[in-house]
Amino acid sequence: MPFAPSRSAHPASVLFEEGERAAPLPVCDHYSGVEARMRKSLALQGELGPIFDVTLDNEDGAPVGAEVEHARLIAELLGGPLNRWNRVGVRLLDAQHERFEDVARVVLKAASRPAYLMIPKPQGAADLERAVAVIDALGGHDIPLHALVETHGALREVFALAAHPRVESLSFGLMDFVSAHRGAIPQSAMGVVGQFTHPLVLRAKLEMAAACHAHGKVPSHCVVTEFKDLQALQAAARKAALELGYTRMWSIHPDQIRPIVAAFTPSADEVQQAVEILLAAEEAQWAPVRHRDTLHDRASYRYFWQLLQRAHRSQDTASLLPTELRSRWFEEVSP
Repeated sequence: MPFAPSRSAHPASVLFEEGERAAPLPVCDHYSGVEARMRKSLALQGELGPIFDVTLDNEDGAPVGAEVEHARLIAELLGGPLNRWNRVGVRLLDAQHERFEDVARVVLKAASRPAYLMIPKPQGAADLERAVAVIDALGGHDIPLHALVETHGALREVFALAAHPRVESLSFGLMDFVSAHRGAIPQSAMGVVGQFTHPLVLRAKLEMAAACHAHGKVPSHCVVTEFKDLQALQAAARKAALELGYTRMWSIHPDQIRPIVAAFTPSADEVQQAVEILLAAEEAQWAPVRHRDTLHDRASYRYFWQLLQRAHRSQDTASLLPTELRSRWFEEVSP
């Protein structure tokens, strides 16, 4: 009798334990802090759809001394009509800042809740716990947290940060990390070439990515400041995705969004291969199968399922998935 797929045979339940499933975040995280740019970013997201997140910046984007006033503007934007898809996060101040609690309170009173809160510059796990305690006391216990790895302490305790149950993503903060070395790392390591070749920077990126994958969290790659050089940007994004293990990347200019999304999106050939292998695996009740003279089992099935998840979330490749498969495997947002 042929195998009849059931709900229990869904790839997400067959191939993964609960703790292994990373949050299905968009592959691009677009940052803006100046009011005009924040409004333009939200309008662009409304037009393109939630293929990228928008993070409204209340740290570097806020005038010094006017952080609370800037938080009120962000709260207004969160609760306004430009926040169409509810995929807007907020970067708060660092947990040791004297206005951290005041800013968090304003943001959490917005008419719409932020999709996540970014905690910058933690010196380690203790700083993250301090931020969590304040946010939870203000009623934000249900909001996912992201954190920036940009200090020596955060890198030293990166596995503890990634293991925290409230954290769904870690981001690498290139500029602050380089600056923290007091000139020992040259300025060139902040550039599109040097950040992939300097040993200390490369080591930090790899440590953070490894920690995230060990705990089922999303590693988010740092900025490319040469925002006019889109060819270099896309090359950097592909390198981050294919060589360093990153599944998300920051954008700091609207022109960077589409190249980043494209770089992290599976190709048509990859999608076709994944569909063929997973359908064969399902028919074999997830036992090993032979595909084009290559053996596949549950280890490779996990890879191809995650590839299909990325394809499903992309406007460019979602249509490549067979209709019947989309309705059966993606009728709900998969974990």
